[in-house]
Amino acid sequence: MDTPAYDNTVTPARRALDALAENTEDTTALATLASSEVLVPVPDDAGQEEAGDASIVALPVLEQTDGAPVVPVFTSEPEMAELLPYVSRYRLVPLGALAAQWPADDLSLTIDASSAHPLTLTSEGVRTLLARP
Repeated sequence: MDTPAYDNTVTPARRALDALAENTEDTTALATLASSEVLVPVPDDAGQEEAGDASIVALPVLEQTDGAPVVPVFTSEPEMAELLPYVSRYRLVPLGALAAQWPADDLSLTIDASSAHPLTLTSEGVRTLLARP
């Protein structure tokens, strides 16, 4: 059986990450990523009002091996299950909107951390590369 040239199970955001792995200055891929929705895991300790209120997004913060805080987001449920199989709730959030409100501290963002082409951005990188009006 031939492998299809186009895999429709791969999201546009996932294809954008793959393109950025080859060319970090691919503006089309960055624009696609910024306009895509990502899955933001809802922390188990988030209250019901945070989980249900569309204006509140509780960010799950993990600690990297060097101790730096990072927020993981994902392009699909399988990507999220690969790294966080115990997470049962998530919110679909436009990445550009999330980036536009990103905190100014040293909080990084990682997209599909367990994939072949993950993307991790510093706080400044999130705001400058992904924030869209």
